[in-house]
Amino acid sequence: MTRPVRKLSISVPSDVAERLEREPNASAYLVDAARALMRREALAAELAHQGIQVTEDGVTRAKAARAAVDAAWPSERYQAVRERVRHAVRDEAGGNPQAPAA
Repeated sequence: MTRPVRKLSISVPSDVAERLEREPNASAYLVDAARALMRREALAAELAHQGIQVTEDGVTRAKAARAAVDAAWPSERYQAVRERVRHAVRDEAGGNPQAPAA
C-alpha cells in the first residue's frame, strides 16, 4: 500500500541545495531526514513526559562517554558483541533464520 503524497515547493539555502542536487532522489533524502528529526522530537517528548530533561550539557557528556568507549574498545570486541546479539535474537525467535538480525 502506498501512502498518499503531496508535492511541495520549498526554498533552501544554497549549501543545502547543492547537497540535494547530489542525491539521486532528493525527495526520499528529505523524507528520511524529516522522519529522523520527528523520531528525535518524539523521544524528547517522551523523556520529558517521564520527567527526564535532555540538556546540551547532558548530550555533550553522553557523547564524550561514548567516544571514550569507542576509543577503549577494539573493533574485535564490537564484532564479538554484535555476534552475541545476533545469536540471542535468533535464539529468541526460535532459531528462525528469517528473524531480524541486530
